[in-house]
Amino acid sequence: MKFSSFAIAGAVLATTSVHGFSTPAKFGVRQYTQLNMATAIDADTKTALATAANEARGLAMDSIAAAHSGHMGLPLGCGEIGAVLYGSQMTYNPKDPQWINRDRFILSAGHGSMFLYSWLNLAGFDLPMEEVKNFRQHHSMTPGHPEFPSSEHNTPGIECTTGPLGQGVSNAVGMAASEKMAAAVYNTEDHKIFDHHIFALAGDGCFQEGVSAESACFAAHEKLDNLIVLYDANEVTLDKMAEYTQSEDILKRYEAYGWEVYEIDGHDIDAVEETIAAAKASNNGKPKFIKCNTIIGKGMEETEGTNAAHGEAGVPYVDKAKLNIGLPEGESWYVSEGTRDFFGDVQKKNGATYDDWQATFSAWKEANPELASQLQDAIEDKTASAEEMISSIPQQGADAEATRVSGYKIIQEISSLVPHYVSGSADLHGSTRNYIDNGGNFGAGFDKSYAGKNLYFGIREHAMGSIMNGFAFHGLFKISGSTFLVFVDYFRATCRVASLSELNRVSYILTHDSIGVGEDGPTHQPVETVSGLRVIPNLDVYRPGDAEETVAAMVSSVTRQEGPTALIFSRQNLDQNNDVDFMARREGALKGGYVAKKETADLDLIILATGSEVQHALKAAADMPGARVVSMPCMEAFERQSDEYKEEVLPSSVTKRVAMEAGVTGLWYKYASKVIGVDEFGFSAPGDIVMKEKGMTPENLKAEIESM
Repeated sequence: MKFSSFAIAGAVLATTSVHGFSTPAKFGVRQYTQLNMATAIDADTKTALATAANEARGLAMDSIAAAHSGHMGLPLGCGEIGAVLYGSQMTYNPKDPQWINRDRFILSAGHGSMFLYSWLNLAGFDLPMEEVKNFRQHHSMTPGHPEFPSSEHNTPGIECTTGPLGQGVSNAVGMAASEKMAAAVYNTEDHKIFDHHIFALAGDGCFQEGVSAESACFAAHEKLDNLIVLYDANEVTLDKMAEYTQSEDILKRYEAYGWEVYEIDGHDIDAVEETIAAAKASNNGKPKFIKCNTIIGKGMEETEGTNAAHGEAGVPYVDKAKLNIGLPEGESWYVSEGTRDFFGDVQKKNGATYDDWQATFSAWKEANPELASQLQDAIEDKTASAEEMISSIPQQGADAEATRVSGYKIIQEISSLVPHYVSGSADLHGSTRNYIDNGGNFGAGFDKSYAGKNLYFGIREHAMGSIMNGFAFHGLFKISGSTFLVFVDYFRATCRVASLSELNRVSYILTHDSIGVGEDGPTHQPVETVSGLRVIPNLDVYRPGDAEETVAAMVSSVTRQEGPTALIFSRQNLDQNNDVDFMARREGALKGGYVAKKETADLDLIILATGSEVQHALKAAADMPGARVVSMPCMEAFERQSDEYKEEVLPSSVTKRVAMEAGVTGLWYKYASKVIGVDEFGFSAPGDIVMKEKGMTPENLKAEIESM
């Protein structure tokens, strides 16, 4: 083994039953205080866990060797951690993988996915050995990185999509917050139906990514003591040994955040067992951080302890390594009868816990029928249809009004119609206007409670996006989060994961949508941002042009089933298109595009616009009898309509078309031959002046049409 010389800190344990652990001599570092274990697992269980750990290593080695692709380091280095989690400390039921009170496990270091697939197979989930053998193959249940169940495939036991480092531990914070919220909303004095823990396993890469720091601060501040993060501290990153790029004391960092921290030998089953048990039992308002000192690629002498162990460099040595850890020669994907029997007993133990919970749940439902109905709707993500919802929201009847203000009014209606809808902001509630009145504030201390519907994320946009995904992965609440549109780039990676994972429970409220922001200048004036969101597959991007279109946009965001929605709202006031019936505007906006002004003579021109530019299009076309104005608040929704509807709105026979949006022009050329837009950054001045200078006026639009 090749380890850099550094002193591993003494264990920091905040419970009375566990005082700390000594660092084993095999790490070649100084011994610290020998610590007494208050309890220990029996010898037979310990042997079974150790055997399962090595057999899980064997499954990982065989699958990665067969694929000639994958990451071997973590599955080999974390065998004992997996054994304790799935064989002892986690509560789950593989026969009901969606059980709402199961413990959740997130493999934040998603590249080590064979760790997860091996343990899901051993633990009895419906992941057949043939699928384990098909690792990284087309249409398999075992993709290169874990993927949340979607329309593409379903791998039971995968709790979230991971791969981009730092996301998983931050998703875990969202799950922990969601569990706290569920417990506060649904538990009663007589019946406790939510009391599970969230576990995440992460490596150096996750903790070097800044999003993990943002989310860790949020978790500590809101006292999410149901969260347990295990750090695979193997001293290795991909390019170099970890000491080449990091020298911090991570335990002191997390302790400073407000976490309870521990340090153990990650290969000592007693230590892993005792520490996780202590972390679960410690309900002291602190999330738990367990530094597990491990050997990357453990058992493969040629690569273990080096950065070469990270990937598939060990494939040539698989047969020898399997012999070294006691697996039978010549057998691939070997699982002993003893291990199957052991996990059969684990299933019986967890099954008894599950049955007891079901009895409690039945009694709770009988005692709380209305709450039970609300919970079932939340589990199923059941809402009224979009058509029913737009019919039930009163006509807005607004004069000139910013769509962020319209959004504030409508979010009150949404919260009433969808009780499991919550919202939050990255320190901008006063500007983004998405605060739910009388919803209470989420968290610990001050005026907050875990039942609150308004989340204060602080100035942590990236963490906000990841935490929102965690809420969605947890599977109980719908959640929206807000900031200025220009800052969506801080959490764009989370929007991509939400879209990939089809997280329809997530929506983004992004205000101050254009150069109309004005005085704050080009740092705060998005021009490329809306189009940048539109190119993300499976993300609906709504930029409504008035209050009634905003109703449709927000309704779509909570009724859509296929993925997330970005709601793009203005800072400045917009005219209302009251010449068109309010319900027609809502229905048209739900379809993504509709005729906002019909021609009064032979149709010879189509003007397309969206958001704040719809008002300019209507004014420019006012004295053009042959002009039609099409409002297109959502390109993605429009593209899903029938060919007949699209032809009705945009007749192919009419080729004289112009589009207008206060943003980059590229995407509009799909619909128009001429585009009036903003293909350069703005400048600091009052918003109306910036708009005029950049050509975003009805006068300029009319002049451009006349020049065609």
